[in-house]
Amino acid sequence: MNNFWLLTPEFLVTGLAFILLAVDLFIQDKHRGILPWIAFSGLLIITGVIVLVDSSGDLYNGVLVFDEFTKYFRLLLVLVAVFIVLMSRDYVKNRLENVGEFYGILIFTLVGAMLLSSSSELLTAYISLELLSFGLYVLVAFDRYNPKSNEAGTKYILLGAFSSAIILYGISHIYGLLGTTKFIEIAEALSGLSEMSPGLILGFVLILTGLLFKLAAVPFHMWAPDVYEGSPVPITAWLSVGSKIAVVALVVRFFMFGFIPAPGGTDWQLIVVLISVATMVIGNLLALVQSNLRRLLAYSSIAHVGYLLMGVAAFVQFGDDGSSSVGSSHLVSNGIIFHVTAYAVTNLAAFMSIIFVYNHTGRDDIKSLAGLSTRQPLVALVLVSALFSLAGLPVFAGFTSKFYLFNAVGLQGLLWLVGVGIVASLISLYYYLMVARQIYIEEAEDESHIPVSLFGKVILCILLILMVIGGIWPQPVMEIIQSATDSVMSVGLIRHL
Repeated sequence: MNNFWLLTPEFLVTGLAFILLAVDLFIQDKHRGILPWIAFSGLLIITGVIVLVDSSGDLYNGVLVFDEFTKYFRLLLVLVAVFIVLMSRDYVKNRLENVGEFYGILIFTLVGAMLLSSSSELLTAYISLELLSFGLYVLVAFDRYNPKSNEAGTKYILLGAFSSAIILYGISHIYGLLGTTKFIEIAEALSGLSEMSPGLILGFVLILTGLLFKLAAVPFHMWAPDVYEGSPVPITAWLSVGSKIAVVALVVRFFMFGFIPAPGGTDWQLIVVLISVATMVIGNLLALVQSNLRRLLAYSSIAHVGYLLMGVAAFVQFGDDGSSSVGSSHLVSNGIIFHVTAYAVTNLAAFMSIIFVYNHTGRDDIKSLAGLSTRQPLVALVLVSALFSLAGLPVFAGFTSKFYLFNAVGLQGLLWLVGVGIVASLISLYYYLMVARQIYIEEAEDESHIPVSLFGKVILCILLILMVIGGIWPQPVMEIIQSATDSVMSVGLIRHL
């Protein structure tokens, strides 16, 4: 019998979205400033439910799995949504219409993201991914009087629908040839094969291609810069952080549960390695020539996907004789999860800083940051700290997360790939320093003070503290991540190898 109490957080998030839509329907325009506070309060309550309620099990015979891995990503996604709501208050109030719809759709996308973290079956994962994507299509184009937003929405929905069709076509191949779409049953079927048929290879290639599009990995990254630049700034942050966290959760579970036992593992590893190298190098090189801050962060985000794909490629270590080992796979999983967590905190800090500047100036080009250190010292400090964290400099969470991830990949025998990652990180340091130069060295064209409320300053300080704590004392987070990894590995790749 299915225990639907396991879906309590998702039910609460869905209910919160409907509450926002209902309240918006009945209140006057002058009172709509209460909507983000309703969303904020509701998400905090849901955070408490996720932390305090111990829920583990599965639904529909393993279609949805609820374990420590699910709990960790649920919590991370809800907390990210909390910060997105907070950073969007003034932006939405001053620049967008239909406030209730904005927050309602944002919360609906959170439901899809949370379900992705618990999906253990391809069609369920696909439906969850579409719930996330459909809301994002609307949110990207939400600033309907802005031509860039309209352009971004059109590009995103066309390419997003195309990638979704590719995933669905791949799923149909897998189901037609293996007779199942559950990750564990796929793994059991693959472990009994000596080689994969062309149809199976095509199915997995199509699924991998669709997921790489959602992650904006090279060569499927072409949509990201335009969409990041044209979207409302809070939605750019949600695209950059929330959607990537959800897809990474799906990729980790799919590879550990379903794909690892596939014959020809060295060939699949080589494909992922090549995509990882291309994504790291091309993402960072193209960021060098950007003049728009959001486009720069888009290419930075692409490069960070390359770092994460390093970990995906290193889930299994292959010997020269074709033998496989999972001895250090838990370290790889820990590295991926910790890096995506550090990336989330860091990017939230960067975008929250950017949105304060954008709310005051209406500009998002890099030159608009000139003299920021005198116009708003706290915003300048947090933004530069976030950029240094993204570059992987010591003291910040980005350094520690890259260290964990690169160390795990090196232990799996891909030391040369770690070298490529280090070189790519050094390239990124150049364009981050160019932004820092504008902030601290260049003189401001407009010397007016950028106002930040006391509450905004508190949020900035919290994000700065989290970045520093993650860099100098990551042990508490790593212990939680280890529990998440243990729960997914206990029924994942170890039982198949």
